[in-house]
Amino acid sequence: MSDSLPLGAAVERTMRLVELLLSAPDGLTPQELLLQLDISRSTLFLLLRSMKALGYVEQAEKRGRYYPGPRLQAWQQSSSPLSRDLLTAFYQEGARLNSPETLALTVRAEAGVLVVGQVEGSQQVRSVLQPGQVYPGLCAAAEVLAEFPNAEVQTYGYHFCENEDSLELALPVCPDGATPQAALLLSAPRFRWSSEAFLERHLPEQRALAARLSHQMGAPAYTPFHYHPAAQLQPSGPLSPEEISSFLQGPWTARLACVRPDGRPHVIPVWQEWDGSGFCVVAWQGSQWADYVAQDPNVSLTVDEPWPPLRRVVVRGVAEPLAVGQPEALHKLVCSLANRYLGQLTPGLLEQVQGAFRIRPEAVRGWMGVPGTPARGLAHASGN
Repeated sequence: MSDSLPLGAAVERTMRLVELLLSAPDGLTPQELLLQLDISRSTLFLLLRSMKALGYVEQAEKRGRYYPGPRLQAWQQSSSPLSRDLLTAFYQEGARLNSPETLALTVRAEAGVLVVGQVEGSQQVRSVLQPGQVYPGLCAAAEVLAEFPNAEVQTYGYHFCENEDSLELALPVCPDGATPQAALLLSAPRFRWSSEAFLERHLPEQRALAARLSHQMGAPAYTPFHYHPAAQLQPSGPLSPEEISSFLQGPWTARLACVRPDGRPHVIPVWQEWDGSGFCVVAWQGSQWADYVAQDPNVSLTVDEPWPPLRRVVVRGVAEPLAVGQPEALHKLVCSLANRYLGQLTPGLLEQVQGAFRIRPEAVRGWMGVPGTPARGLAHASGN
């Protein structure tokens, strides 16, 4: 595609090509596409080659007709707005996790389990599934998505199975919090892990991911298979320093509280990064709170999750501006935050940054469970 082609026109022609391919199950020849797209032959073939490399287009034979590739087929299989939103959220979360093993998003199909999205693992030897393809043998996902899953799945909210060559872990994604619409499937070569090590390493992370995706689709809580929420809601208790650090690595935004010049409180959501001894936060262009903090550096942060086990961390500390003359450090921070919250660094994001602060904690406290019940003490507090 010509570099001089305006972005809007390029997007329009790409989406028009997608529409044409999806509406032609018998495929289309290059000549047929040229007649309907009104673009040059070189631009068309460059576009087709790019989409073919990405899995959106395929060709039955050289110089033959073009058909929807597996990723476009996955679009067809998941055509509702909710499914498209879920697929988008899955790819964002998958890119952020950067898992060593292959992660797939699956839905129930007539002959098995349909893979609608995949983020391949980073290992040289890894499991590979084909988006758009129905697999009859993905037992973990099939059990989670079954109309009547077994009692163990309903009790524990996941299914794990060992095959001859692979290990599979599946957890449900429930837009209403209880009924699975899709399943996350983590697949790994069996030689690399023992069953115990695989579950210990990946189950908490995948359960948190399934809960986040469910929450993004509208779930008020993550309680798969109508499992009674009360059974998961424990009296309020402290988090250990290790549990606090583990919790803060998740993609949770923080609410920063500071003081206006007139003495009134000011609270704003911010992206946060915990480095083990302090928090880094960024201020976007036009942020008033950056000026407030510059005048009075005493701040507090609250980080919490909206579903069980209802972990939350409260911080009190002093905000110190990061050195303006260190563009590399700021670039690294923004890239890290973008990968964490968006899955990738989006164009123009760096230019939107007004400044950054590091919050030196004077106290860090963490709890989990139902607020308001007697706490068993503070999890962690530090003073400088």
